[in-house]
Amino acid sequence: MRKHQIENAAFEVATQVRAVEDSIDSALAEMAELQARIMRANSVARTGFGTVHPVLQQLAAAVSGLVDARGSVVGCHAALADAKGKVPGLRTVGFGDGEECPKTAVADLRIVA
Repeated sequence: MRKHQIENAAFEVATQVRAVEDSIDSALAEMAELQARIMRANSVARTGFGTVHPVLQQLAAAVSGLVDARGSVVGCHAALADAKGKVPGLRTVGFGDGEECPKTAVADLRIVA
């Protein structure tokens, strides 16, 4: 019962981490699109070079902050992966020499009563 609860909680955390990562990537893509639209609008309006410069500086600062946040989430993801190995019920357990399972059986196994 407890193992199942731990697995469910870990799955919920993993799902949320992926959602946050996707949201940040989506926001970065939207910001790039915004920058391109601003540049097109400035070109169509034929305003001066300095007209949108303060806007672009603010947008660049926002992008930089979001890229830093993305890096922090990457670090969080790595820390969670490391912590997973310390949580009972989530640790990976292996038996044998550590190699992959053979594709064919190497021994004839029989049930003996």
